[in-house]
Amino acid sequence: MARYTGPTTRINRRFGQAIFAPSKAFERKPHPPGIHGPRLRRKVSDYSLGLNEKQKLRYMFGLTEKQFRLTFDKAKRKRGVTGENFLQLLETRLDNVVYQLGLARSRQAARQFVSHGHIRVNSHKVDIPSYEVKPGDVIEVRDRTSSRQLATRCLDETQYRTVPAWLGMERDALRGTVNRLPSPEEMEQGINLQVIVEFYSR
Repeated sequence: MARYTGPTTRINRRFGQAIFAPSKAFERKPHPPGIHGPRLRRKVSDYSLGLNEKQKLRYMFGLTEKQFRLTFDKAKRKRGVTGENFLQLLETRLDNVVYQLGLARSRQAARQFVSHGHIRVNSHKVDIPSYEVKPGDVIEVRDRTSSRQLATRCLDETQYRTVPAWLGMERDALRGTVNRLPSPEEMEQGINLQVIVEFYSR
């Protein structure tokens, strides 16, 4: 399945939360889409529950099905709890770190910002959104007028967003640092990881 480029409000309504940036349409109709509106109650099977959780997380981070599955397989090979390893790998993707630092309004915008060559990691240009950052890595905006103007504009728009404790941000220098790996409490909440692990273990 390719990366989703369709109506975002429909996805927000499907899962009942702002997977993508919320809109007035979602605020008016937070129930699932369809002619039956909020009255329809479907019986949810275990398979459907696992699929929905998997799709929800995939939409959040903007991955294709193949990328998502490869990341899960990598997490499964690591020591520790598979679900937590999986989410940690997603959180430490370069595009997500750029988003968390406030250098982009959304993860989709952060992926484009990285792929267009605006970001450097440890003084080297990196244009791969899936690049896995490590503790001690320094993420900075390239010293080009266009890159710095775009980053400054985004920082002004995201100034009220809190930067996670596992990251450090120097706003004036347009530079962030990975202090450590995120703990489970600091990662994306509202996801039933156990259900996703069971879904892929069928």
